[in-house]
Amino acid sequence: MLRVLQINKLYPPHIGGVEQVTRQIAEGLKDQTEMSVLVCRDKGPTVFENVNGVKICRAASLGIFFSMPVSLRFFGEYKKQSKDKDIIHIHMPFPLADLAVFLLGFKGKIVVWWHSDIVRQKRFMWFYRPFMRALLSRANVIIVATERHISCSAYLPAYREKCVVIPYGVDHRLRGVDLRLQQNFGQDVFTSNGYNDGYNDITILFIGRLIYYKGCEVLLEAMKNVVGAKLRIVGSGTLEAELKKKATQWGIDSKVTFIPHPIDQDLSKEFAGCDIFVLPSVAESEAFGLVQIEAMAFGKPVINTDIASGVPCVSLDGVTGITVPPGDAPALAEAMQKLVDNAPLRRQYGQAALERVRQDFSEERMLSQILLVYNELCADLR
Repeated sequence: MLRVLQINKLYPPHIGGVEQVTRQIAEGLKDQTEMSVLVCRDKGPTVFENVNGVKICRAASLGIFFSMPVSLRFFGEYKKQSKDKDIIHIHMPFPLADLAVFLLGFKGKIVVWWHSDIVRQKRFMWFYRPFMRALLSRANVIIVATERHISCSAYLPAYREKCVVIPYGVDHRLRGVDLRLQQNFGQDVFTSNGYNDGYNDITILFIGRLIYYKGCEVLLEAMKNVVGAKLRIVGSGTLEAELKKKATQWGIDSKVTFIPHPIDQDLSKEFAGCDIFVLPSVAESEAFGLVQIEAMAFGKPVINTDIASGVPCVSLDGVTGITVPPGDAPALAEAMQKLVDNAPLRRQYGQAALERVRQDFSEERMLSQILLVYNELCADLR
């Protein structure tokens, strides 16, 4: 059985798309491989855990600065954890992992999952770029979620020959909704859930961290011109207080509700209870938007933005929803109003969304393709 070490910045219960994918791979392939995980802590001493059958080392950290753990202990744990492994699977960008491979080496196969370029900390790139290029050159396979992850990257086109496209899959924690939707197409089974408090307004949903690239300020500005709908913003982050203040200043606080990020079960209720899902991202830091496929798994139409990343490759304009220019509040308002006013179009896009998830974004498909990469890399060991 292949011995695999997954390496990422953090691991659930920390909230984040890459963390979710790391968990999906770890738990989904634990019976086909000897899978373990090395990450850092937000802050605190090193801990070793067994979570749902997966061995996890969370290396000590002094805290998170500029989105990166400060952890000298990570390098010691990398040396110990990787020494007997056949494969290390690194989720990038994570500069500590690049440095560890450069300084300490690794004799086995290296799989990199490239989730996004570093977009905001550009001044840091003068230092990090040589180590990043060294790891990309050393990697045996580079996984990306869409072709646009290659074409829109400032770095990956030079390594195109070793890139493999493997789309993300819907987290198994959302299973069960698929069958309900199969049985109830043609009915608005998830549109009346008590969220509307006696009103007939359509429910628009956003789920994500309240940070700069998510575009929530643009979303609030657009809501000023949308009638017949209420907005639920589910999440927390550095912009939470500012966004609540703007909702009040703009006189839309009566139709905008802020909800802390719930546990997975309650998150499913949010998806099930909405009529429209919106992902108004404004920067390429949003490289895919996993919440899109989660909403699509519930048969919901998606409004996304045409940023230079994989985002518009997930929910397709005019097929499973509407794509608008990033940062364009009037265009976003127009798209939301169009779906608010047109129930048949919502159902049409929602059904197409579910079919697209079944065909292209299943967790089983993602895991089987990753396992195939592992086995092909290590065929000589069998």
